[in-house]
Amino acid sequence: MVLDPICLMEVDEKCARFKTVYNGQTFYFCDKGCKQKFEEEPEKYIDIEEREEK
Repeated sequence: MVLDPICLMEVDEKCARFKTVYNGQTFYFCDKGCKQKFEEEPEKYIDIEEREEK
């Protein structure tokens, strides 16, 4: 399981329907809306660990 960088929901990367590659790293999303939001401003959401601590 990985975290959706937008909503921080757990996503199973083996069957995720929504994903994108940014700077050579694959990101997985719970739905189309989260994927679109990430693709508009990827740098805003890239550091998941920092966001989890808040």
